[in-house]
Amino acid sequence: MCGIIGIVSRRPVNQAIYDGLTVLQHRGQDAAGIMTCEGSHLHLRKSNGLVRDVFHTRHMLRLHGNMGIGHVRYPTAGCESSAEAQPFYVNSPYGISLAHNGNLTNANTLKLELFQEDLRQINTESDSEILLNVFAHELQQQGKLRMDVTDVFRAVAGVHRRCEGAYAAITMITGYGILGFRDPCGIRPVVYGKRETEDGTDYMIASESVALDVLGFELVRDIAPGEAIFIGLDGQVHAQQCADNVMHSPCIFEFVYLARPDSIIDNISVYKARLRMGNRLAEKIRRIRPDHDIDVVIPIPDTSRTSALQLANNLGLKYREGFMKNRYIGRTFIMPGQQQRKKSVRQKLNAIDLEFKGKNVLLVDDSIVRGTTSSQIIQMARDAGANKVYFASAAPPVRYPNVYGIDMPAVDELIAHDRNVEEVQEAIGTDWLVYQDLDDLVEAVSKGNPDIDRFDASVFTGEYITGNVGTDYLNSLRAARNDSAKDSRRSRDDEAIDLHNTA
Repeated sequence: MCGIIGIVSRRPVNQAIYDGLTVLQHRGQDAAGIMTCEGSHLHLRKSNGLVRDVFHTRHMLRLHGNMGIGHVRYPTAGCESSAEAQPFYVNSPYGISLAHNGNLTNANTLKLELFQEDLRQINTESDSEILLNVFAHELQQQGKLRMDVTDVFRAVAGVHRRCEGAYAAITMITGYGILGFRDPCGIRPVVYGKRETEDGTDYMIASESVALDVLGFELVRDIAPGEAIFIGLDGQVHAQQCADNVMHSPCIFEFVYLARPDSIIDNISVYKARLRMGNRLAEKIRRIRPDHDIDVVIPIPDTSRTSALQLANNLGLKYREGFMKNRYIGRTFIMPGQQQRKKSVRQKLNAIDLEFKGKNVLLVDDSIVRGTTSSQIIQMARDAGANKVYFASAAPPVRYPNVYGIDMPAVDELIAHDRNVEEVQEAIGTDWLVYQDLDDLVEAVSKGNPDIDRFDASVFTGEYITGNVGTDYLNSLRAARNDSAKDSRRSRDDEAIDLHNTA
């Protein structure tokens, strides 16, 4: 899960891209980057850290140009060094930079092909650099000194033939324009919009519509699965379907947790989808526990608020804010490494004792992934004086790894894998646990757009919609991306930094 943005304008875009990235910060907190194009010259700033920490005034003043792309990174592949920060760049052909959200499931095969057949060397462990080089090679195969939009679309078609997995990407072709494209299943979101100014029309491509809203852009539509949108420096917009086999299957976890509630994804309001999740969950509680003794419903901020409020209204229960959040602590689920997640929970939340003392409390969260946060928050509720602590998840049990860009790679890190509901209940220390049913979740989301009849729900079912994910691949991900491996890489990176600083 990363955030991507691209703008073609009649005026400098550095501030607009910065502002857009801050709105998309929830999609990645590890690194940030902006590349702008000024004529035939490119300007780049990228590093580890939050947007506000990566870009200072001196950096912004150097990002000249009326076209640019930006990225906020959430690491699912490679290491966490600044070398993995995006955008990435290749000089041939034309000079192409790329920002990518998703994960290629055949990255190792592609990397070998790029070296042996395309004669291209990959410098990092990031699959985003692989995606960039595949596109660059396909565009170079057109063999033209000056390209046109037909060449771009043919190159995207070549990407679709070669790349498997999830990818929503924005590329910037120096001196030509920006290109947005989406994998044939449309797993990760990407939209585009326009803004009328006194100088003409500006165009923007971004991961979520909320980035358009904040900058005063009008949402035109989502980029369709397999489609490419090219916006030239002349302000002309070109669109073409570039994939042969399209099967629209957006990631349902975007609606559960990843996206902001004020976003519209594939014509589905994330906010309304979460309201419906709360209704479905309330109906399940009424069905399986009609004699419940819940006194108050308390959300675990922030993502679960919408569902929790609707659940409380449906059941006729009090809704209270029982946890205060320190907004200067990041989202624990997307923090790299288990130790960092454990350390941050109590720093992030503080319980209001009077909302818990002597009450039977139903805590509502969007999902339960590793269970670390859930168990600590349940204990916080007990420490605050709760009589009983119940727990509700707006999503079904997360039992399987995600291979499409979310950091859920190792099954032994998922608390619901190989456990039934009662066993998870005992493991996290709650008095009663209720999960959303998958059918109810799908109905809650799909009601916003009946044209979508299939979602990627692989984290709940273990069924991978791209059909190329086997045991060997999952085992390799488990070895490369579990928390132990990440901690080991982080230690090596720290040692390298220490050696550099003392040299």
